[in-house]
Amino acid sequence: MKYNFLGNTGLVVSELCFGTMTFGGTGYWEAIGKIQQQEVNELMQVVVDSGINFIDTANVYSFGESEKLLGQSIKDLGLQRNDLVIATKVRGRMGEGKNNVGLSRYHIFNSVDESLQRLQLDHIDILYVHGFDPKTPIEETMRTLNDIVLTGKVRYIAICNWPAWVVMKAQGICQLHGWNKFVCMQYFYSLAGRDIEREILPLAADQNLAMMPWSPLAGGFLSGKFTRDKDKTGNSRRDNFDFPPINKDKTFDILDVISEIGKQHNVSTAAIALAWVRQQKGVTSTIIGAKNIDQLNDNIKSTEVALTEDDLKNIDEVSALPKEYPGWMVERQSGDRELK
Repeated sequence: MKYNFLGNTGLVVSELCFGTMTFGGTGYWEAIGKIQQQEVNELMQVVVDSGINFIDTANVYSFGESEKLLGQSIKDLGLQRNDLVIATKVRGRMGEGKNNVGLSRYHIFNSVDESLQRLQLDHIDILYVHGFDPKTPIEETMRTLNDIVLTGKVRYIAICNWPAWVVMKAQGICQLHGWNKFVCMQYFYSLAGRDIEREILPLAADQNLAMMPWSPLAGGFLSGKFTRDKDKTGNSRRDNFDFPPINKDKTFDILDVISEIGKQHNVSTAAIALAWVRQQKGVTSTIIGAKNIDQLNDNIKSTEVALTEDDLKNIDEVSALPKEYPGWMVERQSGDRELK
């Protein structure tokens, strides 16, 4: 397992991050995973034995059950707290009350205290805002995040699923006031969804923000289970939870290419898809998930895959984004600033 610094910080995280969205399985989340404590403990033991030190959860995953199961697993296995980097999130609805959702000062402080109770921890290493809240002023959210870091309950703050312009506005507000800034970003990024290459990845590079791709297998679609003649597998979350949205026709073309590359490397199609994400410039730690130990071990094995220049070229040709305005205009007009 390799390790990287988290953006412009001294914090070191593994190149794979273990995501716990499959823990629990309450209500809406049942389609994603229903893993309970014994299975959680078994997976977590494999995770730490592999060298992964970065664990990702969220308060909304199974409405708190994921955090509870993770916290109990750390206790059951006797894991050293200082050997782990624990991330969770705030923003989603956690109750019927009018203020049990969003990024208000009220909800952020309440959510952090509740997450800490469920996790059985005294601090959260990384707190993500889990989406944009158009009803709360950005100044209120950023002031609150700064204040919660000052309490010691949170070490670093991070961003998930915000538009690029909103991220930069937030960073500018923090710069102006001397508040703690976002240090990393978590966004959907896979061969089936390369949208963040347009605005988000350039922003991350410019601002020295770490990037943690979520759903690098596009909700399991890049696992190799699906074919043009088989749109349901019987054991995939996409059978009943078709998310994140992708262009399936294009993705089948991608699968044709990476399955052949997988045969050449003697690894699964999923391992190739994960290796591609891991090798992209700016990626700090790729979030993997698993329903069982076999899936987990296969995902971990992807770190042993080194795609060649030809592999990367062939993959890029079949998966690249079409050029959009103003990107193509920026590229067109930049030529006259090259020294010859």
